Amino acid sequence: MGDYTLLARLGEGGMGIVHLARSSDGRRVALKVLRPHIVGDEEARARLAREVSTLTRVRSPWIAEFLDADPWADVPYVVTRYVPGLSLHDHVVEEGPVEDRDLLWLAGCLAEGIAAVHHAGVLHRDIKPSNVLMEGRTPILIDFGLARVADDPRLTQTGWLLGTPGYLAPEILYGDDATAAADVHAWAATVAYGATARPPYGRGPSMAIMDRARRGEHDLTGIEGPLAAVLDAALNPDPLARPSLNELLAWLRPLSTQPSAPPVPPPVEGGVVEDDEFTLPVALANGGNAPQPPAEHTAGTIPEPRPVTRMLTNPIAPAPVQPAPAPPTIAPPAWPAHAAAVAQWEQEWDARLLGPPKVPFGERFRRGAAVACGGAALGAATALAPYVTTAAVLLGVWLLRTGSLAASAGADRRTARGAKWYDAPQVALTTPWHSLRAITGTVVLVLWSLGLALAAGLLCYAAAVDGAATLFTAGTTLGIALWSGPGASRFRSPLSRIVYPLTARWSRWLPLCAVLLMVAAVLGLVVASQGVSWWPGSGPPFGI
Repeated sequence: MGDYTLLARLGEGGMGIVHLARSSDGRRVALKVLRPHIVGDEEARARLAREVSTLTRVRSPWIAEFLDADPWADVPYVVTRYVPGLSLHDHVVEEGPVEDRDLLWLAGCLAEGIAAVHHAGVLHRDIKPSNVLMEGRTPILIDFGLARVADDPRLTQTGWLLGTPGYLAPEILYGDDATAAADVHAWAATVAYGATARPPYGRGPSMAIMDRARRGEHDLTGIEGPLAAVLDAALNPDPLARPSLNELLAWLRPLSTQPSAPPVPPPVEGGVVEDDEFTLPVALANGGNAPQPPAEHTAGTIPEPRPVTRMLTNPIAPAPVQPAPAPPTIAPPAWPAHAAAVAQWEQEWDARLLGPPKVPFGERFRRGAAVACGGAALGAATALAPYVTTAAVLLGVWLLRTGSLAASAGADRRTARGAKWYDAPQVALTTPWHSLRAITGTVVLVLWSLGLALAAGLLCYAAAVDGAATLFTAGTTLGIALWSGPGASRFRSPLSRIVYPLTARWSRWLPLCAVLLMVAAVLGLVVASQGVSWWPGSGPPFGI
């Protein structure tokens, strides 16, 4: 796609399909291929080109910046910073609600991201949990401004609703234009979801959700303290009664992104007067006309909220919502704390998205040969002591599967919310549970492999092969079946961490195979000199 190589599909939404891509300089980016109904004609493509020229100027640690776009390509696309992490929606599903200081950090960072977008004179218009990516515990806002690209009158006048029920502000549902207050409403609904793991207006048919939003019937049960009152005020159906973004930032920054800032009372309804030059005397002096925003914002001024005539009767013009001041370029706290942990986290996330890399034929051949040599060593051990070897195989498969399940669960937690100091103790504490989970897969894999081994042994028995050779053939078949049977990935994964690096080069592979074949030969000599040991039994099964 242009100068970008698509690596994996990250997801899709109403506006397009998002891919993990690599730019020509090797940088990983998120590339969104836009759907035809978004940019399907020359007018829409020109609108996309105009908007992207503005969006590429927005910079903040709390947004996924626009890096590139090609509105005139055969398939139009936009490119943004790649954020490795789950969406807030998926993060809450997997990890549960965001709590305590992390919740204030979520609210503060999200407000900072919205402020950066507003400073460019752009509304987001589609803030929701799926448009917030969690880079560790830090929220990163994505897709800002794209809803404006799709705001085509030919769509909206024919019944299209640009936004997500439950996060759309009530005034938009009435047909009014979006304003900064609409983004404040969506901010509050998104934070409420993160805090409670449920949408503030409940679930069900879209019409029912939108009706609750119009009536202000939001549920903030479970949220305590001043934040509950702030969210309640921000979810007010009347856009003029909501706190401004400046008020939210003034209260949130000392609690999250700027701990050194002086504390400010929470902007609850009727509790804090907005620090705005537009006051009642000024309005009367100007004949009820609001002052205009500064000249520097005239090119991209955020629309001011208008009175909702169905709810309000105040004839005085409301104060304009000025674009929020640019937030200071404060980097969020380092997370994880060490560069090595960051690199490991990104590698695990890439592996989760891209899967295992393609292996050259020569290396695949060496891996197969090494497995065959290991099977021969297991076959020789089976010929020497069948009962002991079978018990050791059963125990080994169970232990390896347990370790694999515990390690995978730990890796999934790290890719979802980053490395924590308690990761190792958590793995140790959950290992008993994973040992129980491993029993079923162990039984299935071992029984399947023993079935193939028994079939190979019966063929040798039918061909009148001697007992030691029959056991060797059955044991070798057992080893190869364990490596490739149903559910073998959990058994194979821990061993591959040792085997695959040794087979990456011929210089390592040859000694490995030589050692395995030597072990098989030594065990074979012991069998030839001492015979088969049926300990702890007294002889072969069924008197064979």
